[in-house]
Amino acid sequence: MKRNKGSVPLLYIAHILLGLIILLPLAFALVSSLRPLDEIFRYMSPVSWRTFIPTHITFDAYVSLFVDRGFGRIFFNTFYVSIVNVVVGLVIASMAAFAFVYFEFKGRALLFFLVILTFMIPFEVIAIPLYGLVDSLGWIDTYSGIIVPGLANGLVIFLYRQFFLDLPKALIESARIDGASWFKIYAGIILPLCKPVTVSAGLLIFIHQWESFMWPLIATRSKEYKVIQVALSDFVTEFATYWNEMFAGIIIAVIVPVLVLLPLQRYFVNGIANTGSKE
Repeated sequence: MKRNKGSVPLLYIAHILLGLIILLPLAFALVSSLRPLDEIFRYMSPVSWRTFIPTHITFDAYVSLFVDRGFGRIFFNTFYVSIVNVVVGLVIASMAAFAFVYFEFKGRALLFFLVILTFMIPFEVIAIPLYGLVDSLGWIDTYSGIIVPGLANGLVIFLYRQFFLDLPKALIESARIDGASWFKIYAGIILPLCKPVTVSAGLLIFIHQWESFMWPLIATRSKEYKVIQVALSDFVTEFATYWNEMFAGIIIAVIVPVLVLLPLQRYFVNGIANTGSKE
């Protein structure tokens, strides 16, 4: 369809405005993390160039995060929990989807319906019974308590299943005729074809786990297992709010998913776009 030349400048203006709406809060957070605490809101009214360009740069907030607040341990906890969820979660989801597509068993449709239901139910509905289950296993305030409840992801199983449905059945049938085991078909034939959906699913799991707040807050009690989203709430106390340290923590929390997503965004988009709805 031929685009009206007059609409092109309006389109660019709309994109610029949307970009500013998204980037300006991050820019303010970055600048505020480099300012002393007493200067953060000094230049907010009226808004001027000093609002987004610091006149006195200091890294005290970042130093305080890692020296006084133990942010190194918090960063490790978040990264470790996220990576384990990605690796183990992809294995579980791909194997479950493989079974749904290539195996015939009683109750398969009902079971898949329950899988879909899992990512439609708000987490708040299952938080209390899930806590009771994890507590009965003795996993409260452990890595297992944070990681295990999130390993089976219904949305990721759905993505893998839809991708597997689009693969040619003749490929599997010829491998079975040649005597290949189901595990060899899964590991040697199916998984190498799943790079786009694997990258997409891995990014979904990583970002979801990295940004997770409620369950780590419920499942942990000590600083030893605290993750970054929970740690950000520590900067608000009864007597003061440490805005510069909070903004520094926010920048660290934001930059890691961005650095992971940017080089893989092409695979992420392709994986989502190529995941069909074949039945």
